[in-house]
Amino acid sequence: MTVPSITLNNGVSIPQVGLGVFQVPDDETQENVEKALELGYRHVDTAAAYYNEAGVGAALRASDLPREELFVTTKLRNGDQGFESALKAFEDSRQKLGVDYVDLYLIHWPVPSKDLYVETWKAFEKLLDEGAVKAIGVSNFLPEHLDRLVSETDVVPAVNQVEVHPTFQQPAVQEKCRELGIAVEAYSPLGQGGDLDDPAVTAVATDVGVTPAQVVLRWAVQQDIIVIPKSMSPERQATNIDLFSFELTDEQMQQISGLESGLAGRIGADPATAAFTQYRS
Repeated sequence: MTVPSITLNNGVSIPQVGLGVFQVPDDETQENVEKALELGYRHVDTAAAYYNEAGVGAALRASDLPREELFVTTKLRNGDQGFESALKAFEDSRQKLGVDYVDLYLIHWPVPSKDLYVETWKAFEKLLDEGAVKAIGVSNFLPEHLDRLVSETDVVPAVNQVEVHPTFQQPAVQEKCRELGIAVEAYSPLGQGGDLDDPAVTAVATDVGVTPAQVVLRWAVQQDIIVIPKSMSPERQATNIDLFSFELTDEQMQQISGLESGLAGRIGADPATAAFTQYRS
């Protein structure tokens, strides 16, 4: 399976479909990632807060794939924001992953109450300048956070990874990202499964002859959104990446887009107020 790539604003290419490993236990992560790589995945998304970077790294080492064919994303824990602490945390993540460089490094949440994300971003710019990362970005950043970051620093984020799925599309966030040249990457692109039983989704799936998950993921990729669906099932991993042999019509796209339900569709925390450290208690 060959997955097309999207070119980020600094020229780096990112496979449009990746494997998310949120909530995958570390002792099961290696096997999960190895299976995905066998199926054609070349993009793996983890985070320090997932406590499974070591499992991802083990899978990468077990693979005979050249490093340059793999795209690895990890994220900075909220509790590690700040210039020096971010640099230290990055080295810890790089060691756990066992890589010389990380393809994409993200600030996991803005945590505006701590007011450290601008300082943290300057550490990210240092890592980029040193070649320790190929691209830097953010996650869960709202338009006001993006505007401040762009106005007070030198590098525009390459990616904003945010919750996006049919019932929670965050149009204002997406519009701001596109205005600034920031790629939108969707986590929980299936609404953690909650969007798959909607009659509009199942009807389109029946018409096209694919699964509801494929419909929802195809809806996203046709909008040039990067998706990182999570699955520990090889069968679902295989269908989740098989999105490029069919296309949704404009009418079908509109049917899925019509499921937007605003804040009622949100699954995760509110980035305007979220302030958890992401450390295990």
